[in-house]
Amino acid sequence: MKDVKGKVAVVTGAASGIGLAMCESFAGAGMKLVMADLKDSPLEKEAARLRSAGTEVLTHVTDVSKWEQMQALAAATKAKFGGANVVCNNAGVRSMGLIWETSIEQWNWVVNIDLFGVIHGIKAFVPDMIARGEPGHFVNTSSVAGLMVVGTGNAPYNVSKQGVVALSESLWHELKEVGAPIGVSVLCPGVIPTNLRENSNRLKPSGAAPVQSRAVTADMKPMPASEVGQLVLQGVQNDRFWLLTHPKEYRPMIEARCRGIVETGEVFRGKAT
Repeated sequence: MKDVKGKVAVVTGAASGIGLAMCESFAGAGMKLVMADLKDSPLEKEAARLRSAGTEVLTHVTDVSKWEQMQALAAATKAKFGGANVVCNNAGVRSMGLIWETSIEQWNWVVNIDLFGVIHGIKAFVPDMIARGEPGHFVNTSSVAGLMVVGTGNAPYNVSKQGVVALSESLWHELKEVGAPIGVSVLCPGVIPTNLRENSNRLKPSGAAPVQSRAVTADMKPMPASEVGQLVLQGVQNDRFWLLTHPKEYRPMIEARCRGIVETGEVFRGKAT
């Protein structure tokens, strides 16, 4: 999708962090926006700011873990703009705790948002995009945790994000199989200053352990969310599947994990970030 001007981008988790940065990059490229987030997020405030700069924006309060709400998001997009061209399944949360000490409620909370939120987005938007036959693109937000296990006490997040990678690869193959002109990218952020920790702690189930910040090593320079937004825009325009924010920094750990699989079968655990 080299020419994105005038096209419609749907972004979940759009009111802050990487999601908002995506919206800003898309708006800068002349796209129309459908911004989706929770009711108590700064959704309307951020949408108003983008409208004041000349971007056409539809907001929609959406809990991505609820299938009916994602169906409603797709229907609202269709009614306002005639359908989506780019869909960014970006909303996410994080939890912490040892696997056997993490409640089923907490497991469900993370997996339903981080993984099923992406599943819901694909199922809600793909059929209409295929039927229209127009060029399109999906961007599914995973994490470097989607490529290797990042730290301990992080299992629901690791499981969900690795699921997003597998889901995205499957989607790519299946869209090609049916001849749909729709590309797929999987975004795997490393160290990005966002409010993921604050939002997760605000929304987490009662009794869940607070999410702590991970230590940042000296050789791991955080990437501003604004740069991630530009990376995503370029990924859509150039039809790139893998979008990694820190490919050089994480390469040794990713390569070591892959070598462990093909050479020795040993488990490799990445360093905590």
